[in-house]
Amino acid sequence: MTNKTVTEQHVVIWFRSDLRVVDNTALNHAIDSGLPIIALFIATPMQWHQHNIAAVQVDFIHRRLQVLKQQLAKRNIPLQVIEVNDFAESVHVIDQVCFDYNAVHVFANKQYPINEQQRDNSVGELIAKKGIKFSIFDDNYILQPETVLTRDGELFKVFTPFRNAWIKRFTLSPSYPVTKKSDIVTSDAVIKLLSISNPIKAFNYPIIDSVLWPVDEETIAQRLETFFETKAETYHQNRDFPAIDGTSCLSPYLAIGALSARQCLYQLLQHFPNALEINKDDGAFTWLNEIVWREFYGHLLHRYPELSQYQPFQKFTQFVQWKDDAVLLKAWQEGKTGFPIVDAAMRQLRSTGWMHNRLRMITASFLTKDLLCDWRVGEQWFMQHLIDGDFASNNGGWQWAASTGTDAQPYFRVFNPTLQGQRFDPKGDFIRTWVKELEHVPDKYIHTPHQWASAESLNYPLPIVDHKEARLIAIESFKQAKAYMDIHQ
Repeated sequence: MTNKTVTEQHVVIWFRSDLRVVDNTALNHAIDSGLPIIALFIATPMQWHQHNIAAVQVDFIHRRLQVLKQQLAKRNIPLQVIEVNDFAESVHVIDQVCFDYNAVHVFANKQYPINEQQRDNSVGELIAKKGIKFSIFDDNYILQPETVLTRDGELFKVFTPFRNAWIKRFTLSPSYPVTKKSDIVTSDAVIKLLSISNPIKAFNYPIIDSVLWPVDEETIAQRLETFFETKAETYHQNRDFPAIDGTSCLSPYLAIGALSARQCLYQLLQHFPNALEINKDDGAFTWLNEIVWREFYGHLLHRYPELSQYQPFQKFTQFVQWKDDAVLLKAWQEGKTGFPIVDAAMRQLRSTGWMHNRLRMITASFLTKDLLCDWRVGEQWFMQHLIDGDFASNNGGWQWAASTGTDAQPYFRVFNPTLQGQRFDPKGDFIRTWVKELEHVPDKYIHTPHQWASAESLNYPLPIVDHKEARLIAIESFKQAKAYMDIHQ
């Protein structure tokens, strides 16, 4: 539309990484306005490319939008999906939609990376000139950034004290899911303009099918319920073993906002009322920790914009002399390093868009310490392939493994990939699933197949590095970087 054909005042709910009608703060406020609502999603393929968004996640988003459109329709809220190149163009889309539908107020939930914040600032400035309000809400985390602080008003830089303060604050002021119903009737003119029956067109982006991940509300809710009923109690015992189906696998839904963190915590406390009590030998508390890690990394990203600009948190690590070895990097990416647990994990990622959390730590440590490749290359590769790619969590996880982040693995502690495999996939069940060349290797040699007498018959590479040597080189590289920083401060 280029001419205003709607005279009745509306408000706009701008969906981004919050693709749900349940427990959506911005949507709740839009409903409270009492005015008819136009829902909007802006696809930005060029920006997605720049941010390394995985094709499988874009397909996941597209499928979820179909569900969201139906859910909104039942609430008399039409959804418009508009595709432009990037964030700069999306600013003008908001302006145009406000004009087209005589909108007096735009509601959205906050996104914390720096490009997204700059986009939102531009939107606010542009529409404010025309008397249109822009309200933006903290919705992605259970507790808002800047609310879990030390006594000096600083952000915690170590996880455990952050978690303890987080639990204390939540206990004093709980944040639970809130869902409001919309009984506002939208005008016939708007319904005609935004025909609900029309399918959402495919985005101009590479497509990798995300069908392994259902997007309907009932199945997502059932996955959450099933986890608490069948896995949560033993989560602390099973979560590190990739051959066991012991994790919740809910992170893709949190990443696109099909599920809120508040919903997860609320359901956890319904099943395990004592989950907030610190107990490392308790499955429910251990799962709560994962939710709080997500909050920790999100709060850090909000406070330190340099994290959005590929800067390390530990300043001295900017002087680490990373190797720029395309051959080693390719071997890691393709799962052909000669270290079975690493290769199985990397092949799982490329095949499914998913990787078990323990394996994320193992593969990230291997890339940054054994191969001494820059953590940013690995961070980018994960974002390009993960269905649950979330910038704050991915960046935090990579900086933890690379010893460049806050509360990170100390640089002198280096995962031994062979020992990690022996510990967490002792019989090689996970390895055999993804590295078919090793299917018939005996258990005794599954983690060191090159030592097997029949190794010549395997079409599997020898280890591309000697771990003991690589570990010493990595430690020395970090030592030198620290010494350089100390001298030049």
